[in-house]
Amino acid sequence: MSTLEQTASGRGSIQTGAPSNHRSADVAQNERRTTPSKRLARISGFLYLLVGITGGFAEGYLEPRMYVAGHAAATAGNVVANSGLVRMGVVADLLDGTFFVFLALGLYLLLKDVHKSVARGMLVLVALAAGITCMSALFEFEGLRVATGAVNLASLGTKGSDAVVLLLLDSQHYGLLIAQIFFGLWLAPLGYLAYRSGWFPKPLGVMLIVATVAYLVDMLAAFLAPSFDSHIHTVVSIVPAIAETWMVGYLLVVGVRTVKGPKNILPAEVHS
Repeated sequence: MSTLEQTASGRGSIQTGAPSNHRSADVAQNERRTTPSKRLARISGFLYLLVGITGGFAEGYLEPRMYVAGHAAATAGNVVANSGLVRMGVVADLLDGTFFVFLALGLYLLLKDVHKSVARGMLVLVALAAGITCMSALFEFEGLRVATGAVNLASLGTKGSDAVVLLLLDSQHYGLLIAQIFFGLWLAPLGYLAYRSGWFPKPLGVMLIVATVAYLVDMLAAFLAPSFDSHIHTVVSIVPAIAETWMVGYLLVVGVRTVKGPKNILPAEVHS
């Protein structure tokens, strides 16, 4: 074989082998991206679980048992009789807000390649919800200080100090309702990103978006028609409970759905 033929043959071999090498590199890169994504998803799931535990204790269990709307003496009496629990509730609210921020950061890192602008919007909504929650905890703590005499309001008399306790816990109660706007709104971008990514079941993404509507309906009813809200609160809470429990479970158990081969990155179209 002539030198020219050998050279041509060698070039042909190189060109034939190159696509195979590129494919192998793509698969290896995809595998590297899939492993940390699953780990990050499970970390986010654990943080979501902590948000549910701390928020459930502070806002689902404790706050309704301490706060009696329109009854200053009963509210102050509950706070005094359960001062240790109230302190735990304040800490739980602060931890809830902290875990919530870190959860959002984890989900942002996980889903930012689906649509970065939507993921950033999700971060902003979570930051607002966490900030309002932590500020509401301050009102609860000050209510405890007034009720237990740490703040001397003797000049107001017992009824006067009880009224201040009720006012402070009123502020906490409605502060949490305001935070509910953002607790609901953040589920809309999360549901959209989960739906578009292909890493989660599409019905889960839809349910998260529907949960946004349920949160907002409950909040609006609480401000505009409190007597009506007392009848619908349990019903409208069902969808968010199912959607968020499903999301936590999926993140913890599955992590993210993956596909073998080059489709491991993101099945959905990537946006910036």
